[in-house]
Amino acid sequence: MDIQQLPTLNAVLNGSAAVLMCCGFLLIRRRSVHWHRNLMLSALACSALFLTSYLVYHYYTGSHPYPGRGALRNLYLMILLTHTVLAAALVPMIALTVYRALRGDFGRHRRVARFTLPVWLYVSVTGVVIYLMLYRFA
Repeated sequence: MDIQQLPTLNAVLNGSAAVLMCCGFLLIRRRSVHWHRNLMLSALACSALFLTSYLVYHYYTGSHPYPGRGALRNLYLMILLTHTVLAAALVPMIALTVYRALRGDFGRHRRVARFTLPVWLYVSVTGVVIYLMLYRFA
């Protein structure tokens, strides 16, 4: 695989994680614990693969500044800043959420998942937006 294809793969992995999370949320609302668990672990796998691919890509290519100017550049930087800060905070949040679920501590799992899910969704969706702004619409 050409290293230049990794940003597209990264966007697909982020988008897939977001879809899996939404489906997993809908399934837990329907009390389908088995499928919820499988979809959320699949979302976690997509996010872990994304992170690995992202690190490999940037190890070999470095950073890529946004080429645009003006209001779109400011919007890009705002999205990138919130995405980056929340992505860093997300790692321990996901770890705690998954740990509590795997231990069967579902009350405490639910309490932290109420915060983890929206942040994780935001980070996944803005990852796709950043890709589009940086590599497709620039």
